[in-house]
Amino acid sequence: MIYAKNKDALSYKGIHPNLDLALEHITESYLPTIGYERVELKGSDVYATRFTYETIPAEESFFEAHLNYLDIHIMLEGSERVEIAPPEKLTEFDRVEANDFYAYRGEGDYKLVLSPGDFLVVFPGDAHRIKMQVDGPEKVTKAVFKVRIH
Repeated sequence: MIYAKNKDALSYKGIHPNLDLALEHITESYLPTIGYERVELKGSDVYATRFTYETIPAEESFFEAHLNYLDIHIMLEGSERVEIAPPEKLTEFDRVEANDFYAYRGEGDYKLVLSPGDFLVVFPGDAHRIKMQVDGPEKVTKAVFKVRIH
């Protein structure tokens, strides 16, 4: 997991070439150009999409994890609570292997608030519970990069 400010994104280069490509696009000029349709930077290896939704109570949220991709969540508007936990500490209740999606229930080890100017990188092995309310329901908009690393 990496939790940092957008302005510091390039400090994390060198972990994986596909991650480097995504980090290079966490800029004030690029982020507003990401639309609600998938934008490919390197085919299915690196792509981004914008999402807008209303945050939900913690009890309505669940953890998800991936085996082949890491996610970069970049908050554009609003704030949401996020929790991180290793999948082996959680209870799996669904999976769609073709979509690299694994769903879990349980408690998070790390808790944070993602706000504008923040980004969060969750690697395979970082189950993440997103969309949770901070102080009640709030409309949020964020960009999510999907980055293949396996």
